[in-house]
Amino acid sequence: MSMYGRDPWGGPLEIHAADSTTDDDRSRNLQDFDRAAISRSLDETQQSWLLGPTEQKKKKYVDLGCIIVSRKIFKWTVGCIIAAAVLAGFITMIVKLAPRHKHHNPPPDNYTLALRKALMFFNAQKSGKLPKHNNVSWRGNSCLQDGKSDDSTMFKNLVGGYYDAGDAIKFNFPQSFALTMLSWSVIEYSAKYEAAGELTHVKDIIKWGTDYLLKTFNSSADTIDRIAAQVGKGDTSGGPEPNDHYCWVRPEDIDYARPVTECHSCSDLAAEMAAALASASIVFKDNKAYSQKLVHGARTLFKFSRDQRGRYSVGNDAATFYNSTGYWDEFIWGASWLYYATGNSSYLQLATTPGLAKHAGAFWGGPDYGVLSWDNKLTGAQVLLSRMRLFLSPGYPYEEILRTFHNQTSIIMCSFLPIFTSFNRTKGGLIQLNHGRPQPLQYVVNAAFLATLFSDYLAAADTPGWYCGPNFYSTDVLRKFAETQIDYILGKNPRKMSYVVGFGNHYPKRVHHRGASIPKNKVKYNCKGGWKLRDSPKANPNTIVGAMVAGPDKHDGFHDVRSNYNYTEPTLAGNAGLVAALVALSGDRDIGIDKNTLFSAVPPMFPTPPPPPAPWKP
Repeated sequence: MSMYGRDPWGGPLEIHAADSTTDDDRSRNLQDFDRAAISRSLDETQQSWLLGPTEQKKKKYVDLGCIIVSRKIFKWTVGCIIAAAVLAGFITMIVKLAPRHKHHNPPPDNYTLALRKALMFFNAQKSGKLPKHNNVSWRGNSCLQDGKSDDSTMFKNLVGGYYDAGDAIKFNFPQSFALTMLSWSVIEYSAKYEAAGELTHVKDIIKWGTDYLLKTFNSSADTIDRIAAQVGKGDTSGGPEPNDHYCWVRPEDIDYARPVTECHSCSDLAAEMAAALASASIVFKDNKAYSQKLVHGARTLFKFSRDQRGRYSVGNDAATFYNSTGYWDEFIWGASWLYYATGNSSYLQLATTPGLAKHAGAFWGGPDYGVLSWDNKLTGAQVLLSRMRLFLSPGYPYEEILRTFHNQTSIIMCSFLPIFTSFNRTKGGLIQLNHGRPQPLQYVVNAAFLATLFSDYLAAADTPGWYCGPNFYSTDVLRKFAETQIDYILGKNPRKMSYVVGFGNHYPKRVHHRGASIPKNKVKYNCKGGWKLRDSPKANPNTIVGAMVAGPDKHDGFHDVRSNYNYTEPTLAGNAGLVAALVALSGDRDIGIDKNTLFSAVPPMFPTPPPPPAPWKP
């Protein structure tokens, strides 16, 4: 009888009950069998069957919980980490102990250097209680009784704002234009201001002005009937009564009453103030409460400008200094800014009304056509609205007048080029936008700003240039025009003189400016007592850094004489245009305009299809 079992190596094993093999033979055969079996490759389980319990082998793996790794790899990894840490510490120690060499950024260009100085002029023009960081050592608190000293006005707190020029009068008309220009430059070139480290500074300058403008009318009301147009008096008749033109004293020493001029019919002034507040509301859009306050004030002022028609300078001494020739251009200018600030299409409809453009002189020439100034904003409004056509394409019903404005802007840009003879130039290359009349630089800087801005608009719209008649011109030509004009102002002229005080080594030393010409030495001069300082041939004891003076004559001639304001007096409006032109030209040219911020309040535009043609009739 036999029974079958399973060979542990995989084959059948037959066991006989009666086996004749002796024990010695069996043992010998088994040893042979074992040697043959062991010569084969055995796994650990099979070896354990044969050898029984043996000494525990050292583990070749490390269990890290989430993963199991080879002990050898683990050792190498830990070793490398330790070595890297030692090496990093060694390198750190060498770096700390080694002498340091600072990495210097490339030096700022002339436009950036001049920009920083030009902004300082506004610090020197501040009225009221000055902030601690004003950084003009020879200026102090002044005219803290403005409004209170005039019983005839309802505006009792008119402290603050800016003195217009070399005297102590506060004219709202040119001051508002200056603030609008500064705000426009910040909206378009905030990245360049930031790169120059001046963004906070310029915003502080704007807010100092808008805070004051909000005091000059009832800014909380929806409807008003008056505005405080001016603080101080500029009577030029030479009478004995103390006033801000007759007296040559520091603003800090003014102790006479300063009258307030109110206006009840002043469309130009109110619309310009509305433009200033509306543009500033975009600058301060991140400060929601203040921005809304500015927008509300702008709406109120613009409504007043439309309801109470009239020129602000009629019948007062503003006509001698800042006479307004009309208010239609301010209507287009103010309405454009209010549209950008609110997105309300009624303002855009007004700004693109052909009748308004006609009254503003958009369809006829004239000697001052195309010249942006504190009096004529038409050119600025045309550029501002051309921007909308380039980037938003609102279509019907605005397209026709926007296309007209765009074409007119292109023609104006052509007139700036030296190849054309729309404007004369001095032998030194300064364009005569005011046709040889005094104080030319304020017009030149505005043109330089608009030319650079328009070229940047075209670049942002992927347009390499524009047409002047049949000829195509690159945007580089426009920028070159702006650069040559600003370079002239900064010293590249026949006299080798910088017309910006404090820039370069050769600049006017006898600026027509009361505060700069009187030393801060605790000596208080009376009205006539300061005349000897006004008429002195000596240089000013105080340097009014950044002030752009009125400029040379049409022959490139300049007289550094304090008493001749046509050469040496700086103004708010002039310096605002200078700042705008400088920031547009400054820094990296690859940093263009900010395409979106100006449109931040404008809703998406879905152009209305034009009306169908009238039914055909035979």
